[in-house]
Amino acid sequence: MNSQPDDAVSVTSVVELLLDTETLEDFLHGLAEKAMTHAPKADGCGLTLQRGGRFVTVTSVGVSASALDEKQYGLDDGPCLQALRTGEEAHVSDMMEEQRWGSYPAHAVASGARSSMSFPIAARTDTAGALNLYSPQPHGFDDADLSALRALASQATGAIVLAQRMARSQQFTRDVQQALRSRAVIDQAVGIIMAQQRCPSPEAFAILRSASQSRNVKLRDLCAELITRLTGQPPHDPQTFAPPSGP
Repeated sequence: MNSQPDDAVSVTSVVELLLDTETLEDFLHGLAEKAMTHAPKADGCGLTLQRGGRFVTVTSVGVSASALDEKQYGLDDGPCLQALRTGEEAHVSDMMEEQRWGSYPAHAVASGARSSMSFPIAARTDTAGALNLYSPQPHGFDDADLSALRALASQATGAIVLAQRMARSQQFTRDVQQALRSRAVIDQAVGIIMAQQRCPSPEAFAILRSASQSRNVKLRDLCAELITRLTGQPPHDPQTFAPPSGP
């Protein structure tokens, strides 16, 4: 197996691929296509991710990867899942001589796959995965460029980790916006109670919280109901407030 660095998998080429794609799936599909060029005897490449406790082939190229990946998901065993779970490469030189993974090697041979390589992606994260290549020939990866394939798996890891961070950041932003909206509704209701009961804000808030608990209704929903009943309109979303006009 060739383990020398390959200039074809450079930072520049990966950046160009990233700029040419609009989604994470498109980017990963491009990486899978690149992987096939570095394993000339492979006839399929798939990329598996674990999502919500399930295994999903997010992209595949060639003729063999998708069905072989799916078979491993059904068996809950195989080189793809071993790489995903252990964070280590899983190499099968000849499926006819393979003793691991129960009935999977026999199924692979019957399906026309004689060898495979699985590279871990985003190991030990919420979205662990594997880059899987299959060949109809025994020892089909002896002339594969392992350095290039490992680099591609590393780039997939970086893209997935970045996507996870962006998703968490977006969720945090949504949570903050929701908290601000809830706070604004509660503050409006507190003002109403203060005017009605002629009491300070801590006492008004305590009245609302007590009513929320006794009625088993969320505090924000109770406050929105109070505002709507009193004004005839639902409470204003703070994001819709118009800036003051004029001097």
